Amino acid sequence: MTYFIFVTGGVLSSVGKGILTASIGKMIQARGFKVSAIKIDPYLNVDAGTMNPLVHGEVFVTEDGGETDLDIGHYERFLNTNLNKENNITTGQIYQTVIERERRGDYLGLCVQVVPHITDEIKRRIKLVAEKSNADFIIVEVGGTVGDIESQPFLEAIRQMALEHPGRTLFIHIALVPILDVTGEQKTKPLQHSINELRRIGIQPHIIVARCKVSLDHEVKRKIALFGNVPDEAVFTSYNVDYIYELPVILDSQGMGDYICKLLGLHSHKANWDDWLGIINSFKRPTVKVSIALCGKYVKTTDAYISINEALKHAAASLDVGVNIEFVDVEKIERKRLDVSILSRFDGVVIPPGFGARGALGKLEAIRFTRENNIPLLGICFGMQLSIVEFARNVLGLKNANTTEIDPNTPYPVVDLLPEQREVLFKGGTMRLGSYPIILIDGTLAYSLYKRKIIYERHRHRYEVNKDYLETLASHGLIVSGYSLNDQRAEFIELSSHPFFLCTQTHPEYKSRPGNPSPVYIGLIRASIERLKSRKHTS
Repeated sequence: MTYFIFVTGGVLSSVGKGILTASIGKMIQARGFKVSAIKIDPYLNVDAGTMNPLVHGEVFVTEDGGETDLDIGHYERFLNTNLNKENNITTGQIYQTVIERERRGDYLGLCVQVVPHITDEIKRRIKLVAEKSNADFIIVEVGGTVGDIESQPFLEAIRQMALEHPGRTLFIHIALVPILDVTGEQKTKPLQHSINELRRIGIQPHIIVARCKVSLDHEVKRKIALFGNVPDEAVFTSYNVDYIYELPVILDSQGMGDYICKLLGLHSHKANWDDWLGIINSFKRPTVKVSIALCGKYVKTTDAYISINEALKHAAASLDVGVNIEFVDVEKIERKRLDVSILSRFDGVVIPPGFGARGALGKLEAIRFTRENNIPLLGICFGMQLSIVEFARNVLGLKNANTTEIDPNTPYPVVDLLPEQREVLFKGGTMRLGSYPIILIDGTLAYSLYKRKIIYERHRHRYEVNKDYLETLASHGLIVSGYSLNDQRAEFIELSSHPFFLCTQTHPEYKSRPGNPSPVYIGLIRASIERLKSRKHTS
């Protein structure tokens, strides 16, 4: 028997529904239940793959190659589990399926409507995840904000699920409680309005979570309970924390986990937080911090590189240090508005993924500077491809070497389209996606980090290192330390003459977990610690 918990949000987006959903799942998991989670996105895109990270944050890739919302990454990290593409449901997917059925004639004689056909497809997909995962609980985050026209079919669908599964569904609503700068008051009216909008469409929340900078005053909590039509014990606060992994424990200490079990008649299940508290303490313990420069072009929002940020934190905590991550805008380096020598003050550098020519010259300059000045560097996906371009230009002397993504007419295409992509004329959903096996070369840095011959990492790319140049690159000191198992594509490169210069075509950050960090990020942080010690010694 599966229980369903639906999480909705009000007042504004980015109020913390994803972290709340992951935290609810963790509270339930800590009580011994098997949990899976679903993110519903009301946009018409079929998936997140074609959206700009500045608009929607990073695209998170699952083991099975799904290009999903970044909240799927939160769920995987909190629950320490691998989810699938089915765990991200979009309006585009729903309408595409229903229209395909209509064209096949599955609805002959019927007028195809939002209710029941769209809502039935939404419910079918939610139940499919429950069936495939065999989970005791499915936590469903409904994206967007209550009142949005896009989310109405999804809210109607989850309203119907409560009727179809009485006693096995809960509604949890989170909304902002702002604090006025002038008076310092916690204002509940925005939250009240969002609850009223939710009730207007037939959903009465069982639990209300106030998103506020600080814990709610007692009288404010009572007011929310009164106007939200719930007991006082059903109101909780999600307040600002230093580390997002603290939130499940904070909410549980307020009684939320026990209250969920009480509502569902699961009184006997007590939480075991021993392992999770150890993970939280590993983040709080360090007094020394290394500084990492993340050289990218999507630097106006931290959500664009959220998995990399978290992977760096996981690795640092495992080595008993903290980490300061500073975004460095490669477009400013490219336009000479920022001197690349700024990187000399960092202990390590990450060249993150990206697409297109914008900012590429700035990344090339950052790679050159870190290579020539022995600053630890980790290149991810496009970061690896540009590392090949930089090496070809400045070590091999191929001055016009490039990736054909940027210059299709380059005389030295050291990075080129995957063979299977060369005839593809459109961009959406055509990349090499998901987890693939990689063979690591014994005696290399990559092998020493993973400590095994065959590994699996996730991918998201359309271009790769051109095999025609591998021999020439190797003859000048560049080592290919990892190949794809079946077709010998270059997956890892490194420089033995450098303290730490490791680049990968993969995205190891997607599989990093608190308490179980990615090996390549551990390698970068360890090398950064050594650089920090060296800098302190010389100063």
